[in-house]
Amino acid sequence: MQTSKRFLLDDFVAGWIGGASSVVVGHPLDTVKTRLQAGKGYKSTLHCVLTIYRKETVMGFFKGMSFPLASITVYNSVVFGFFSNTQRLISKYRYGDGRHPCGMLDLTVASMLTGLMSVGLGAPVDLVKIRLQMQTQTVLAENLHLAGNVSNGTNIPLRSVSIPSQRLYRGPLHCISSILQTEGLQGLYRGAGAMILRDVPGYTLYFIPYTIFCNLLKPDATSSPHPCSIWLAGGLAGSISWVTATPADVVKSRMQADAQLQRKYKGILHCIIHSYKTEGAQVFFRGASVNAIRGFPMSATMFLTYELSLQFFRSL
Repeated sequence: MQTSKRFLLDDFVAGWIGGASSVVVGHPLDTVKTRLQAGKGYKSTLHCVLTIYRKETVMGFFKGMSFPLASITVYNSVVFGFFSNTQRLISKYRYGDGRHPCGMLDLTVASMLTGLMSVGLGAPVDLVKIRLQMQTQTVLAENLHLAGNVSNGTNIPLRSVSIPSQRLYRGPLHCISSILQTEGLQGLYRGAGAMILRDVPGYTLYFIPYTIFCNLLKPDATSSPHPCSIWLAGGLAGSISWVTATPADVVKSRMQADAQLQRKYKGILHCIIHSYKTEGAQVFFRGASVNAIRGFPMSATMFLTYELSLQFFRSL
């Protein structure tokens, strides 16, 4: 990351631009990842992709993108701005100069603090995105057990009950409003604990590898990395971060998609135990291949756009 003499807003603006570009690139695979982790009936990644395309056309892959596009741009702006300026504050505190290059320990502290901070803003964003992405899922049988009974106790075969194709949420704002009405403010932060378990180590394994790869790909210590090096370093860092974060991401996605009146999961530990007992240890790596593939272009685009935007702003 480039440094500056003063606390700058450049990092926030560059992060905003990078966030917007990464959402457009990564949202289709993010939809596939969410359906694999929290949905039912998908045999493989390819089967999931083909099912979405056949039932919902290409637009199905971009379901719920308007909210991330508007919000994740702000989220990434805050993340990159916070991370860069935290590095400056650490350098100023430890070395007396905010321009002093950070060591690995400094970068680790800055990354972990960034991951912790990101949950406050990112948890509601992720929750709304996942609820919108999951709208076309087949309604689970446990949600319909009352549909087979009438007041006189006569059972109606479930197959005879006509279920209208009706969406629970009309859009992001309606989703937020519905969650606040039915679950309260804490409902927007469902899965936040799992998100902390994902993002604190996740951001550490995001920024650290990026810095290492950039330094390795530079021709010498004093030169700036080439755009191709930034793109490659960012992509590799994104894949590493997302693959290692997959188990916690599975738990987070399941808890956030759990919008039943009678919840399936009581908490993080219950979600982990229940998922393990019913689907085995492999469930925690569901979507790992999608995360690895998706993480590369998203992060490569993010870092490249961020760094080029930063260079442009500081050349003015």
